[in-house]
Amino acid sequence: MKVILRADVEKLGKLGDLVEVRPGYGRNYLLPQGYAMQATPANLKVFELDRKKLQAKTEALRGAAASLAAQIEKAVVSIAMRVGENDKLYGSVTSGMIAEALAAQNIEVDRRRILLDTPIRMLGEHPIRVRLHADVVAQFTLSIVAERAVHADEQEVADAANEQPIEEQTAE
Repeated sequence: MKVILRADVEKLGKLGDLVEVRPGYGRNYLLPQGYAMQATPANLKVFELDRKKLQAKTEALRGAAASLAAQIEKAVVSIAMRVGENDKLYGSVTSGMIAEALAAQNIEVDRRRILLDTPIRMLGEHPIRVRLHADVVAQFTLSIVAERAVHADEQEVADAANEQPIEEQTAE
């Protein structure tokens, strides 16, 4: 099936490319999402009329993605996790957890856009990539810290505040 791309599609092509795709992919994904239109002589003429609007829309999306990427790259993200022996995490850090940590800093990112090469199961700093647009990929460092260390600091502050002499009660 031949289609004309109405947007940049990762691993397929750029706006305006005439590409050959499998019928199911075109019919079930590209056409309903508005990423492509069937390559007919009439559609080619319609596409040429709409090309400038589509290019402006694509540039606006790319610009928004670039500004969000700059914001993400400046972010300092830390997640506290429970750990066992040898600083090994119980479970692993998921893209949903990372998205929540970014949201706490007023950076809204869809968890499906966060690219994790391998599961994160150890403490320390890990590079994380976020694909915001076909051409824009942001990268930041995620710090995984032990939850007990965070609670230990809070506990010390609470203990210092609560240090009052305990009065002995006498039985009457």
